[in-house]
Amino acid sequence: MNTYSLVGAIVVTFALISYTIGIISEQRSKRVNRMVLIFLSIGIVLDIFATACMILGSPNSPFTFHGFVGYSGLAAMLTDTILIWRLYAKNELNVTVPRNLHLYSRYAYLWWVGAFITGALLVALK
Repeated sequence: MNTYSLVGAIVVTFALISYTIGIISEQRSKRVNRMVLIFLSIGIVLDIFATACMILGSPNSPFTFHGFVGYSGLAAMLTDTILIWRLYAKNELNVTVPRNLHLYSRYAYLWWVGAFITGALLVALK
């Protein structure tokens, strides 16, 4: 594994931890609080950086099946984070998350974890 891919793999693991903290906080409290905003935002930054590192470090085309799954997972989490920030901007902290956004957050996170797992399996099976 080259340096870019190794750095990407480490950073995406931290993105997983950050997303997990943010999403579990939101799912349990059903509210937007500082922890949710901070950890989702950190997860996005780490995920974008990790994705760039993995693209740079991969000898394959960035347009593979795993690439599309990963990009769509990143897009889903980015959309979720933007929607959570918009909700916060309109209503301040501790606003209750609407049911449809609450469900979207859960499904976007599960899609992203699926992309994470497929990437880990691809590396493990090589």
